Amino acid sequence: GVGIGFGGPVDDANSTVIKSHQIEGWDGFPLAEWIGELLGLPAVLGNDADVAGLAEALFGAGQGLSPIFYITIGSGIGGGLIIDGEIYRGGGRGAAEIGHLPVGHDGSGPLEAEASGWAIERRARSALESYQARESILLWSLAERKLNHVTAKRVGEAAAGGDAFSQAILTRSWERLAFALRHVIVLLCPRRIVIGGGVSLMGEKVLFEPLRELVREGMAFVPFRECYDIVPAALGEAVVVHGALALARKRLSARVQSPSGGVTKAEPR
Repeated sequence: GVGIGFGGPVDDANSTVIKSHQIEGWDGFPLAEWIGELLGLPAVLGNDADVAGLAEALFGAGQGLSPIFYITIGSGIGGGLIIDGEIYRGGGRGAAEIGHLPVGHDGSGPLEAEASGWAIERRARSALESYQARESILLWSLAERKLNHVTAKRVGEAAAGGDAFSQAILTRSWERLAFALRHVIVLLCPRRIVIGGGVSLMGEKVLFEPLRELVREGMAFVPFRECYDIVPAALGEAVVVHGALALARKRLSARVQSPSGGVTKAEPR
């Protein structure tokens, strides 16, 4: 069989893509059916963050714990809630979409626009463009004094090197991320929050230590202050592949052939 982790919302009832942000013309596309017919194998479709969370829960940083809340922070932000080794999908069109949680002080602005890799990059470039003393900024040096060379990765490197400008850029993003995580904790009380994606590679000193402190400082509901921990993901860039295979194994081994199972009509081989 085939497991697919797709970068966008998917519909469990008919195994279709709901909205495609990367591939034009794939809105409402029956991806699992197409792949199944193309390869002559049953195919299972899942959201990429969901299956990544499943992989971390089964094989990675969340092993042996439940619930697990997984977040991937890269060009965008996705989330997945794993309970007892199963993806929580709400009404069948997704759940745990933390990247779209409003985190602005006025109730606007999704988390993705504040704390994703692209958001960090845009904010740093905008600030540098109007900054008058670029020569004194480590980030400006790392970027070879070219705005289009300023990336979230370089912002993280500069922050790790003690650059106050880059640290301020990241602090704003971590404050918004902590705000969102406090909502997750109060609503779901996960045993562990696992953070993956390219931005998570900024590491303990730059991301995880300040983030844990921000979450703890702002936790108004005292009984939940000790119920969770926040850790980096363990499975690296192959995490979606691990999760898609695990999802396929779960569904196909049970020979789930109903539409709600997200499996094509082809018999498993």
